[in-house]
Amino acid sequence: MTTPHSTPPPATRERADLVDVLRTHRGLFRVTVAGLTDEQARLTPTVSTLSLGGLIKHVTAVEQQWASFVVDGPAPSPDIDWANIDWSDPPPEVQQYADGFRMLEDEGLAGLLARYDEVAAATDQLVLSVELDALQPLPKAPWFEPGASWSARRVFTHILAETAQHAGHADIIRETIDGQKSMG
Repeated sequence: MTTPHSTPPPATRERADLVDVLRTHRGLFRVTVAGLTDEQARLTPTVSTLSLGGLIKHVTAVEQQWASFVVDGPAPSPDIDWANIDWSDPPPEVQQYADGFRMLEDEGLAGLLARYDEVAAATDQLVLSVELDALQPLPKAPWFEPGASWSARRVFTHILAETAQHAGHADIIRETIDGQKSMG
């Protein structure tokens, strides 16, 4: 138990810091979509095919997948030859992956943000409760070292990095749409 004049244990501070930084970067991400219509959130105004709604959808899915990884370990991954995909007629599992980066016509920004909030709240609770040193083996994938494992702590820092990186992408897209910036 801490008193107003005592310092919380390091693990408690670490957890609070992780949640605080995650919330800060999620908040910056949300600033980039504030006041937009669904149509504006679907725009792809840069050379990229990314949209603000698609980015919100993507970060939500990635955060949920990594949080599930912390609890359940690696999910089975489809055997896809990414280097030889015909993107003009992709197989269903590849199309589903690609749709994870797009805000589809039947999706609204408010719904995507509500889902993001649900996933974020669940992740925050996980950060506050899970053993940060607990390891899970990484799935077999060309971008992971064979046989490597990540701790829950490493996963949470990865979620943070992913969120911050895509918040930067979102800021560029928003500035291209109407000049608004999340910072500066």
